[in-house]
Amino acid sequence: MAVNKQPIAKKCRSFDISPAVMGYGNKKSNRNPGGNRRRKVSEYGAQLQEKQKVKFVYGVLEKQFHKYYLKAANMKGITGDNLLQLLELRLDNVVFRLGLAKTRRMARQIVTHGHIRVNDMKVDIPSYQVKVGDKITLRKRSEEMEIFKSLREGTGTLTPKWLSFDAQNLAGTVAAMPTREDIDLQVQENMIVEYYSR
Repeated sequence: MAVNKQPIAKKCRSFDISPAVMGYGNKKSNRNPGGNRRRKVSEYGAQLQEKQKVKFVYGVLEKQFHKYYLKAANMKGITGDNLLQLLELRLDNVVFRLGLAKTRRMARQIVTHGHIRVNDMKVDIPSYQVKVGDKITLRKRSEEMEIFKSLREGTGTLTPKWLSFDAQNLAGTVAAMPTREDIDLQVQENMIVEYYSR
């Protein structure tokens, strides 16, 4: 299984996004501030930048990202919105959004290690697509782990309105499909569509 091991702070700086979007509150990189940034970026360069930014934030590699685009293009509605919706409905992203993990990378590891159950069935595939009505819970043995115990007291993480989270039982439910307004990522998804439409 291929894993993206790019440095977080450096990539965040290059994409001009806050590390907080990735779940890293205190990561900073002051090395070579504004270093070799080109002043003028071509249209192709801007489209590529937007695509690379979304790939980096969701932790998806090129081949898989292209499959998501093709699937989004075949769905009804706006292709860019469909693409972001598919990425939001990945199991690792839902685990991150529910607050069961501090970062998407941590969420991916939690899923891979078999701590998560979807509708009382063990799912260890981070790219698994959840649907409306799906219930995401922790494995019974995992509930006693130190990293999950603190969630019962309430960590103050804000759950998006398309998800509901029961802190006492450490269970989340997909209440609705995420809309573009629910996705807080600053990205021009139409440029990604233009990039693949060349």
